[in-house]
Amino acid sequence: MEKSLQGQVLQRCSCNNCFIPPWGFTDLEEEKLYSAYIQRQRQRAVPRLLAIGVLIQVFAVLVPGERDLSVAYCSVVIALLLNLLVAAAYICIRKARPALTHITWLALWLQLLFSTSRRLGDSYNELLGWAVVVQYFTLATMPFHYLLMVFYSAVSLSTYLLVQYYNALTAESTLADDFHFQQIANGTLLLGATFLGGTAYAISERNQRCSFQETKRSLRDKLTIEQQSKEQERLLLSVLPEHVAVQMRKELGLIDTQFKKIYMSRHENVSILYADIVGFTAISSTYSAQDLVAILNELFARFDRLAEKYQQLRIKILGDCYYCISGAPVERPDHAVLCVHMGLSMVKAIKYVQQITNSPVDMRVGIHTGAVLAGVLGQRQWQFDVYSRDVELANKMESSGMAGRVHISEVTLSFLNDEFEVEPAHGERREEMLRQSGIKTYFIVRVLKPYQGGEEKIATVNEALGGELADTLSDLRDDDEVSVLSPQDEEKGNEESKILLMLEEELVNRDDDRELADATTLCLTFKGSEAEQAFVNRNDPCPLALAAPPVLLLPAVVAIASFAVPPTWALSAVYMALVLETGLINIIYYVHYRYSQYKKRDINPQWKVTCGIFNISMFVAANVAPLLICGSFESMIDSGISDNSMSHLSVRRCLHPSYYYHVGAGAACGALWVSPMGGWSRFVFLGALALAHVVPAVVHPALLASRPSLDRDPFRLPFNASKDYDEDLFMALAQIHGGRNLLLLFFIVVAILILNRYLESLERARHSRGERMRGQAEQASDLRRRNQQLIHNVLPPHVATHFMGARHHHRDLYSQSYAEVGVLFASMPNFTEFYSEETVNNQGLECLRFLNEVISDFDLLLEDPKYSKDIIKIKTISSTYMAASGLNPTRQMQPSDGVVVRWAHLACLVEFALELQRVLAAINEQSFNHFVLRMGVNHGPITAGVIGARKPHYDIWGNTVNVASRMESTGKAGCIQVTEETCQILQKFGYYFEQRGLVAVKGKGQLMTYYLQGKHDNPPGHMDKPNVEESVSDASPGDALLANGDVTGSSEDGALSRNEADRPLLQS
Repeated sequence: MEKSLQGQVLQRCSCNNCFIPPWGFTDLEEEKLYSAYIQRQRQRAVPRLLAIGVLIQVFAVLVPGERDLSVAYCSVVIALLLNLLVAAAYICIRKARPALTHITWLALWLQLLFSTSRRLGDSYNELLGWAVVVQYFTLATMPFHYLLMVFYSAVSLSTYLLVQYYNALTAESTLADDFHFQQIANGTLLLGATFLGGTAYAISERNQRCSFQETKRSLRDKLTIEQQSKEQERLLLSVLPEHVAVQMRKELGLIDTQFKKIYMSRHENVSILYADIVGFTAISSTYSAQDLVAILNELFARFDRLAEKYQQLRIKILGDCYYCISGAPVERPDHAVLCVHMGLSMVKAIKYVQQITNSPVDMRVGIHTGAVLAGVLGQRQWQFDVYSRDVELANKMESSGMAGRVHISEVTLSFLNDEFEVEPAHGERREEMLRQSGIKTYFIVRVLKPYQGGEEKIATVNEALGGELADTLSDLRDDDEVSVLSPQDEEKGNEESKILLMLEEELVNRDDDRELADATTLCLTFKGSEAEQAFVNRNDPCPLALAAPPVLLLPAVVAIASFAVPPTWALSAVYMALVLETGLINIIYYVHYRYSQYKKRDINPQWKVTCGIFNISMFVAANVAPLLICGSFESMIDSGISDNSMSHLSVRRCLHPSYYYHVGAGAACGALWVSPMGGWSRFVFLGALALAHVVPAVVHPALLASRPSLDRDPFRLPFNASKDYDEDLFMALAQIHGGRNLLLLFFIVVAILILNRYLESLERARHSRGERMRGQAEQASDLRRRNQQLIHNVLPPHVATHFMGARHHHRDLYSQSYAEVGVLFASMPNFTEFYSEETVNNQGLECLRFLNEVISDFDLLLEDPKYSKDIIKIKTISSTYMAASGLNPTRQMQPSDGVVVRWAHLACLVEFALELQRVLAAINEQSFNHFVLRMGVNHGPITAGVIGARKPHYDIWGNTVNVASRMESTGKAGCIQVTEETCQILQKFGYYFEQRGLVAVKGKGQLMTYYLQGKHDNPPGHMDKPNVEESVSDASPGDALLANGDVTGSSEDGALSRNEADRPLLQS
C-alpha cells in the first residue's frame, strides 16, 4: 500500500530512524531511496556554489577592500585554488561527494568571513549582501539534513556577527554608538535570508516528495497496468493468432460506414481435424460442475500440449468436441502427417478420462485436407474459426468415423507420403455428403514412420499422464501447465521491491541533465512549443508563497529604517503607500485564488506572475526611496559645505545608506519566487532590480562620495596605512570602492541567475519526468483498455473480471452450476445455398462478409440495456448463433419468488429471439435476400466453465443445452420451437403456442414440442395452466408476431453426438 507523508514525528527506536524528518515517509526503504534521490538532485548545486565562490573572488579582485593589496590578492589566489581543488575532487571522486558538500560550504564561508574581517567601510556590514545570498543558497539548495542546515545557518549567522564585532574592536578604540543597531540590522537581514531560504527548502521538499510520490504512484500504476496488459495479452493471444489480435487492437474504435470490419484470410492445403468424445453426455450428468470442468480442463490441456508438439492450431472447443488445423496461418508441407499423429495421440490420451471416470468414453477423430477461410466473425465473443466446404467435410469425416479410430479422407491420404498403413473405412456409405462429394475414406491402422520431433520432444502420453492415475478427482494435477488465466505475478513484498527498483532507476540512476539538454534550448526552454506551454501553465502547488519574500525581509527593513536614515514624513508616506498597495494587490490575488478554488479550476499563471512582480517591485521601490532621500540630503549638505553653511550637518546626514544595497541582495533572492518566468524574462527583471538601485547614485552622485568624517576608507589615511603603493592605483581603487555596493548588486544578479538556472533545471526535469510518466501511463492504460475490450469479446465480462481482477493459480478453474438458465440456438438453414466458393464471391469471402454483417447486427442488440443485463452471447457455430440468459452472477433469487420473477430472463431471451428475426428481416430488405431463422429455446440447469488453461474457452454444458440445440435443428424455418415445460413457463408471460407434436430427441426420447405464435396483450402472469389449443384459437390474426412459414425440412433423424459440433458453416 502506498505510504503517505506523515504529519507527526515518527516514533522509532533505532538510532538511524531518529534522523528521519517529521514529514518523512513511514517506510524506511522508501525514505532511504528518497534521500538518495534528493541527495543526487541537490548535489548538483555544489558546482553552482563553487561558481558563486569564484564570483566573490572576482569581486574581491575589483574591490580588495583593504590597503594591503598583497594580502588581499594572495587570499584571492588561495581561495580560487581551493575552489578549483574542491571542484576537481567533486568531479573525479564521486564517492567523496557527500563529504565534499560540507567542505564546499565550509570553504566558501571561510573565504567570505576572512575577506569580511579585513574590509572597512561606512558601516559594519561589508559583504553582507554576499552573506545573504550564500545563506539563502545554502538553505534552498544544498544537500544537507534539515537539522544540519539549522546548525550551519546558526553558525554562519553568528560567525558573521562575531567577525563584524572583531572589526569594530580593531578599527576603533571604542564601539560606535549605533554599533548594536547595526548588528541587529545585520542579524535581522541574515535571519530574513535564513527564513526565506528555509521556506524555499520547505516548499522544495514538499514538491520533491510529492513528485517522488507521484512518480512512485505512476510507476505502480504503470506496473499494474503492464501486468494486467500482459495477462490480457496472454489470454488474447491464446485465443486469437497474433496477426489478427494486433490488427484488431489497432483498428479498435474505427468505424466502417459501409461494412463492419471482418478479419478473414484464405489458406490452401490445410488439414482439419475434428475429435469428439463419444459417451461424454452420459458422464456429464454424473459429476458436479467443478469436477466436470476439471476433467475437461485436464483433458483439453493435454490436447493443447499435443497440439504444440505436433504444430497444430487449436480452433475452438465445441462442447466435448475439439478441433484444430495444421498448415495455417503458417504453411508447412507435413501438415497432414502432423494431423494424423495428433489424432492418434488424442485416442491414446482419452484413456485418462476412461480411468478417472471408470466409464467407456472414447475418441472419434476425423481428418480432411483442403482450403479454409480463417478468422473471426461478429463483434462479441470472438473465437478464431475456419470456414469452407472442406471444414464441413472434415466434420462429416468425424461423425461418420468409429470410436477409437482416426478417419481420414483420400485427399489427406495423398499428403501422408506412405508414412502410415491404412485400410478402407467406407465412410461415404454412412454419410450422404461424403458420397455426394465423391470422397473415399480410410482408417489409420498403424504408423510406418515414427514421428521425429527433433528438439521439440515432449514426454510421451503415458509420461504426461504422470504414471498411475489418482483414484479421486481431487488428486488431479497438471504441474507443468502454464495458465494464461492466472497472473504470474510476484508476491506483494516482491512487487514493492520491484517498484522501489524502478523508482531507483527512474529517479537516482537516470541522467536528467542529459535528457533535459536534449529536450531544451540553451535558454532552458523546451524545444516543443506545446511542451513549453504545458510547463508555463503547470499547476502551482504553493500559489500563496509569492508573499513570503516581502514579509520575511520586512523586519530587516524596519530595523534599518530605525537608525540608518533620518526620520522624515516623506519616507513614512512612501512606506505607507507602498505597504497599502502591496497589501491590496495581495488581497485581490488571494480572493481570486479562493474563487478559483471554489470553481474548482486552476488559477491563471499570469495572476501569480503579475502579483509576484508587483510585490518585488514595491519592495524595491521602498528600498530605493530612502536612498533617494539620502542622496538629496547629501547633495544639500555638500552645497551647504561649499557655502560654509554646516548647520544641518549633524541633523540630516544619512549614517548607513549602504544597508539598502544589501537589502537589495535579499530582494534579488526574492525575485526567484516570481514564477512562471523564463530565463530571459528573469534576467531582465533582475537587471531592472539592480539598475533601480543605480538611479539614486545617478541622480545624486554625492551618495557615493567618500565622507571623511564618517566613512572608513581603506585607501585614505589614517586607515590601513601600513603599505605604500602607487597613489594613482589607490585613487582608481578608491573610485571603485565608492561604488562597491552597486557593483556588488550586479555580481549578485549574476549569482542569482546561476542559482535560477539550477532551480529551473530541477523544475523542468521534474515536470518533464511527470509528463513522461503520465504519457507512459496513458499509453499503458490505452493498451490495457484496448486489450480489455478485446478480452471482453473473448470471455463474458463477469468471467473476464474473475480472472483479471484477482490472483489465481492455474489449477483454480472457473466453473459454475446454474439451476435456472435459458438457452437459445438460432441458425440460418438456407445459408448453405447462399454460400459459394466461386471466384465471383472471392472464394467464399464475400459470403462470409455478409454473415459477419448479420452476426455483428445480432451482437449490437446485446448492447441494448434491455438485453445486456440478462443475456450473453455464448458463441457462434458457423451460421448458428448461441445465447443464454440467467448467467448473471449478481442475480439473486429468493425461494419465495414466483415463476414470473424467476424466469423473467427467459421471457427476455424470447424477446431477444424475436428481435433477431426483425433485424434479419431488415437486412434482407436492404440486401434483397430471403434468409430466415430457425430457432430453438429451452430452459433448465446447466454447467458453465472455462476449459483450457493455455487456450481458455468459455462454454456451457448439460442436457438443457443439448435439448435447446435439438429444438433448433428439428424445428422449421421462421419459427421458435420449445419444449412443453418451457411453453408452460412462457405462457405465464402472455405468450401463446401451437402444439407441434412429439419429436425424437437423442438421449431424451420423444418430447412434446410447441411453436411460439405470439403474445397476448394481457399483463404477464394472468393465466394459470392455460390450454394451449384454446389460446391459439382465441388469438386474433393481429396478435401473431411470427409467420409460421413453410416447413422446408426438419431434421427428424437428429442422431447427434453432441450439441453443436455437427453444425459447421454449411450445415442445413
